[in-house]
Amino acid sequence: MGYLSGMRPRAAAHALDEIASLLELHGESRFRSRAWRTAARAIQALPDPDLTPRLRSGDLESVPGVGPAVLDVLRDLADTGDSEYLELLRENTPEGLLEMLRVPGLGTTRIHLIHEGLGVETLHELEQAARDGRLATLPGFGSKTAEKVLRGIAFLKAGGGAILFPHALAEAGRLLAAVRAHPDVTMAAIAGEIRRHCEIVHQVEIVAACRHDPARVAAAIAHAPGVRDAVGGGGPSVSIRWDDGTRLELNCVPADEYPVALWRATGSNAHVDAVLELATSRGFTLRGNALFDRDGRVHLPDERALYGAIGLPWVAPELREDRGEVDAAIAGELPTLVTSDDIRGVLHCHSRYSDGHASIAELADAALAQGWSYLGITDHSQSAFYAGGLERDTILRQHDEIDAVNARDTGVRVLKGIEADILPCGRVDYDAEVLDRFDYVIASVHSRFGMNEAQMTERILKALDDPHVTILGHPTGRLLLTREPYRLDIEAVLERAGEAGVAVELNADPHRLDLDWRFLGSARRHGVRIEIGPDAHSVQGLANMDIGIGIARKGGLSAADVLNTLDADGVVAFARARDRRAPAAMGQADGW
Repeated sequence: MGYLSGMRPRAAAHALDEIASLLELHGESRFRSRAWRTAARAIQALPDPDLTPRLRSGDLESVPGVGPAVLDVLRDLADTGDSEYLELLRENTPEGLLEMLRVPGLGTTRIHLIHEGLGVETLHELEQAARDGRLATLPGFGSKTAEKVLRGIAFLKAGGGAILFPHALAEAGRLLAAVRAHPDVTMAAIAGEIRRHCEIVHQVEIVAACRHDPARVAAAIAHAPGVRDAVGGGGPSVSIRWDDGTRLELNCVPADEYPVALWRATGSNAHVDAVLELATSRGFTLRGNALFDRDGRVHLPDERALYGAIGLPWVAPELREDRGEVDAAIAGELPTLVTSDDIRGVLHCHSRYSDGHASIAELADAALAQGWSYLGITDHSQSAFYAGGLERDTILRQHDEIDAVNARDTGVRVLKGIEADILPCGRVDYDAEVLDRFDYVIASVHSRFGMNEAQMTERILKALDDPHVTILGHPTGRLLLTREPYRLDIEAVLERAGEAGVAVELNADPHRLDLDWRFLGSARRHGVRIEIGPDAHSVQGLANMDIGIGIARKGGLSAADVLNTLDADGVVAFARARDRRAPAAMGQADGW
């Protein structure tokens, strides 16, 4: 029926990459495992939706890095959906070692050393060894490594099986297209955590409106090629898992039940319960996916009508987390959320002068294509030698180039910024004479993440006192599903930022999304402007803004809360005035 059929490059590459990891876990040479990873990258880069025709024709033999052993695995995958070689490696690898691969910062080499040195084979045993001191006795480990492993395990337990938002969104888009392809599906939409714009997603959820028997539609998709198993077969709601690990919660309903079903599947359980409680108090009853009042069933053409029927204004999907949005709706205090149309420009971009992959002119042209009127270049400062940080002479050359780009007068103004390291002592990289040359300064922590809370907090507070600092970049240093935030009193930081008139970044790189949306309300209460920064290292990286805007909306931000809804002159004025600015000048946010 055409649903997700064939041997897709991503699934094949995943198998090859897993082989490489398993070889490393078994202590095989790096050269051997690297060859499998090279092949995985080559396969994943292929544009074909189905690799089977190229495999049968022999065309894959000409792909660099794809040798006889890789071809044998691909043939197995095409013929049986699995690989005998991969299965052999899996069978000879304790399952606990594979689980350990999910621990942030614990790679295959270290896992092999732990397994060989301590006989540890499960995540539970690893945690015990880290707690009782055995892990610290291994050569090259020590107590700090043991503590890091314990923090990683705790982070893993909290994260569950989550994936990053953009990866989940891409999977959901592909699955949505497959669902919509069914001839009996009239409408379908992504729901759940993705529609709420959660930074990490545990499952993809889709709701589909069907012309005829919803259970028959669900069964057809649950039996599509490539499906490994399905739970709930025979009913309209089914949990489906594909061979490559993709999972889908699918809810098929009659068309007249679609608005309520989509609403149910979108909001958190707590939000749904809060709205149901309110509806009941106002004389409504929800039976399944239908709303009733005293006169009978209420006709609901869409979700807006559901909220309207019970006397509430529309609650945007991003807000449906039961964090005060229902009370705010009752009181008429829901914010007018920021949109992409409100953004006038972007301020966190890296060019080829440091670790970026685009020229200043290329980034400026891309900003113009986005409809922005300015773009700030913020390459790394000199202390970030690992990222090609700028020495003084390089800064002068870069500023000359920015002047030349601006002289083209294309409608996009390039601002002269810098992402200056906050050094361990709290000093901002460069002296005042150099910092004075920039239109604005983003100050960020890029080293010594292991400081304790008091030390890291004092480090950042000291940096905020530097009058050159305009924006505090990615303030907690987290990398989602990979690195925990460093220990920090974020409330103290936000309070000082509000007092000093420093903006705080919502870094829109999907691996960061830092500041966490849960702290955005506190930032507003402290009068802190939020800068949404793409942290773009390429033209493509500018697209991170869409993700960042979604997170800003989730945190309840309006256009007035966001620094880059100002024009370029407004941003520069903000930077110039910040050391003299009182919190009241930014305006305290009213309402929710």
